[in-house]
Amino acid sequence: MRLLFAGTPEPAVPALRALLASSRHEVVAVLTRPDAPSGRGRRLTRSPVGALADEAGVPVLTPARPTGAEFVETLRGLELDCAPVVAYGALLPRPVLDVPRHGWVNLHFSLLPAWRGAAPVQAAIRHGDDITGATTFRLEEGMDTGPTYGVVTEPVGATDTAGEVLARLAESGATLLTATLDGIADGTVDAVPQPADGVSHAPKVTPAGARVDPASPAAAIDRLVRSVTPEPGAWCEFRGDRLGLGPVRPLRTGEIELAPGELRVERRRVLAGTATVPVELGAVTAKGKRQMPAADWARGARIDAGEHLT
Repeated sequence: MRLLFAGTPEPAVPALRALLASSRHEVVAVLTRPDAPSGRGRRLTRSPVGALADEAGVPVLTPARPTGAEFVETLRGLELDCAPVVAYGALLPRPVLDVPRHGWVNLHFSLLPAWRGAAPVQAAIRHGDDITGATTFRLEEGMDTGPTYGVVTEPVGATDTAGEVLARLAESGATLLTATLDGIADGTVDAVPQPADGVSHAPKVTPAGARVDPASPAAAIDRLVRSVTPEPGAWCEFRGDRLGLGPVRPLRTGEIELAPGELRVERRRVLAGTATVPVELGAVTAKGKRQMPAADWARGARIDAGEHLT
């Protein structure tokens, strides 16, 4: 089939790579978000998907908004059979959805109808899900509401971060998306409506939503930190400045008692109190510093007894 691939961030790259390697489909163009400022110099940088398309010699479309008659006509000129989508990052209106003969097929990183929205993997980890996965479905105007074609599942480990789970799903999801498109071409797969039960939502996680409250239970803090690693990154405050937090490790019940936020510096580790058991801090990022082990940070900060994270 003649395909337009729509995607933007790194997790969409394995799917595009798989389709470029497919002998059954031709990626005739790529749709991605416009080049964006990046790095200290804030230089305009191509999205990861756009960079791969450039490398493969595939034309790249980067409209500020994927709407309007001119954009629709551009798509029609491509004579598309189908348009696979992986984390493109913008809503597509009905005139655009109607262009490909077989519609737009989205790879979403959850087991729909669970965790519809922009941050499904983060939501799954934060809420303590043991199993997550990826789903292919036909795009509609609603938020991840379309009928589904297929799924893959993925266990969530006790120490998994969102970045680690998403990296695994990006690979298995690429295989699922390719198989779904093969089935559509062969007429062997049908889209099935999503069940009405089990719907949950996963809005984009903001930096404010990644703030750690030391008065929360240790298990909740552990899940929150892992769910926002690496983006947007967990944080709290120390001495009035932001302190970035990498994954933490809850201690055993009764091992040590500390008040919520209270710090205890030992030779090889730094502990922080919570509403339940303390947690051992992993890597931290102090204001103006690079990420470092918590023990190294504590030595430099010369933490006094009784100081707290807030």
